[in-house]
Amino acid sequence: MKYTRYERARIIGARALQISMGAPILVKTTKIDPLEIALVEYENNVIPITVKRRIGDKVEIL
Repeated sequence: MKYTRYERARIIGARALQISMGAPILVKTTKIDPLEIALVEYENNVIPITVKRRIGDKVEIL
């Protein structure tokens, strides 16, 4: 399933904050900016964050 642009921004932003606070980096990269590292992780689909979407009475976990 595809993330909305808001979910994507939230995932990347949250992961960049984790990296800036010392979380381990999950990809090999020469970049040092936490936001750029988070973008690389997102593109490689390795970010360990899930999204819960509420649609009516259903909750969908991505």
